[in-house]
Amino acid sequence: MKLLEYQAKAELSRAGIPVPEGRLARTADEARQAAAHLGPVAVKAQVPIGGRGKAGGIRLASTPEEAEAAARAILAMEVRGFPVPAVWCEARLDIAGELYCGITVDRDRRGLAVMLSLAGGVEIEEVAARTPERIARLWPDPFAGPLPFEIRRLALDACREETVPAGLRPIQLAQRLVPLIQRLHAVATELDATLCEVNPLVVTADGTLVAGDAKLEVDPSAEFRHPELVQLVAADGTGSVGGEDPLEATARERGLTYVHLGGTIGVIGNGAGLVMNTLDVVKQHGGEPANFLDIGGGARAEVVTRALEMVALDPAVRGIFVNIFGGITRGDEVARGVIAARKAAGIRVPLVVRMTGTREAEGRALLEAAGIVPTETAAEAARTIVALAQGGAGGGG
Repeated sequence: MKLLEYQAKAELSRAGIPVPEGRLARTADEARQAAAHLGPVAVKAQVPIGGRGKAGGIRLASTPEEAEAAARAILAMEVRGFPVPAVWCEARLDIAGELYCGITVDRDRRGLAVMLSLAGGVEIEEVAARTPERIARLWPDPFAGPLPFEIRRLALDACREETVPAGLRPIQLAQRLVPLIQRLHAVATELDATLCEVNPLVVTADGTLVAGDAKLEVDPSAEFRHPELVQLVAADGTGSVGGEDPLEATARERGLTYVHLGGTIGVIGNGAGLVMNTLDVVKQHGGEPANFLDIGGGARAEVVTRALEMVALDPAVRGIFVNIFGGITRGDEVARGVIAARKAAGIRVPLVVRMTGTREAEGRALLEAAGIVPTETAAEAARTIVALAQGGAGGGG
């Protein structure tokens, strides 16, 4: 569940982390009124995705009239596929420098990792790729949280060979980061966050630390523990619940285990391990998986039908690979679902089915009768679907 910026900042503010004063505006006129109250503002698109500044979704305004014009332009745009339902009008800061501070789940360490960098205002993935040495990391004890001496050491590591903004000495910055990082860690822990990020963490001219932006993502498996946040996001009207990917929201409503990956080869399998293996096989043969979709064990024809229809909703999909290992899932049931879905959804992209196990002979016979040629191995199926998708040929679609 992804919170929008102003929602995330409300959580940070409740934890005692300084944030700029701001107002939400759903119309250009509301933005003008906000600027009349706040003075010079930054008008920010409220969408659950990064890259707003590069897309023109953040604009500065010195007067109410400029704020109105900026809001009108931003509300009419889309940011990386997301329409903008509202803008956050925020009092402009006297910025002397920008840091990055974030907390995320480190699955290798099985805990939360705190990251700090003086390269604020830039996507952390870009910093990690180009200059990873500029990111200092800390893995605090999950029960004690980050201790003051650990945070000071983290800050000094980040300041190594870096110029500290606002005329601060490294130790001064380190001291000011102690309460802020401890509060940020508390927010991440209390809200079961998989990501709690402040970028930029602004250093003002007087050396104050202020959250210039905020991202907060709550583990979807823990949403039941935070019904107030689910209700807030759902009732807000600024997007799908949690600001999640529209395709993933649709899949959840249909009761499907689906993750959108952004490639061109749709992937369906029965069992999470098999689907993950299928993703690897597709990549090994030069394809990019469009999704992860697990229909589970014992999936009947109607489930397979829903799964294929779901994959076909992604306009980027150029081919679909169905990988079935029959145990409690019967091959003939899967074949009926594939045939029914192809007809019902009007699927025209190439379709390859690898089927083995229970009633595989009956399933293959049904597919062949319908003009869909199955394959016997996953490698053969992956090679075939990648070639068909890249060539735009038929292949049973």
